[in-house]
Amino acid sequence: PMQLLQPKPVPKRFGTSQRKPREPQLPRTLIKEIFSHFVKMPVSRDAFKIVEKCCERYFRQLSNDLEVYANHAGRKTVEVADLEVLMRRQGLVTDRMPLHVLIEQYLPLEYRKLLIPVAVSGNKVIPCK
Repeated sequence: PMQLLQPKPVPKRFGTSQRKPREPQLPRTLIKEIFSHFVKMPVSRDAFKIVEKCCERYFRQLSNDLEVYANHAGRKTVEVADLEVLMRRQGLVTDRMPLHVLIEQYLPLEYRKLLIPVAVSGNKVIPCK
C-alpha cells in the first residue's frame, strides 16, 4: 500500500516574532555629555537612567508635535517654522528671546555657522538656501 507523504514539521524559532521593533535612540554618551555639561556635578546611575527616559519621552513628544504641525499645514516635511512655533508654545522663544539668540547662546560655532545666515564678501550669504 502507498503511504501518504507527511510534511516534515519545521521547528519554530522563538524570539524572532516576539521582538518589538526598536526605535532609534540618542546615544547614552551624548545624553550624559549634554546633561553633565548643564548640571556641572556628578550624577548617580539611577538618576541618569531617569534622565534617559525623560529625554526619550521628550523627543518622542517633540517629534509627534512637529509631525502634527506639518500635517496641519498640508506638508509632508517639517520646516524651521514648525520648530519655531513649537518653541514659542513651550515658552523658549519669545519676542524678547528670538530663535537666533538661543542658537548663539547654546550651540557651538560650527552649528551656528550652519543655522544663522552670514553675509560675506562678494555679496554672498552663507549658508545658501
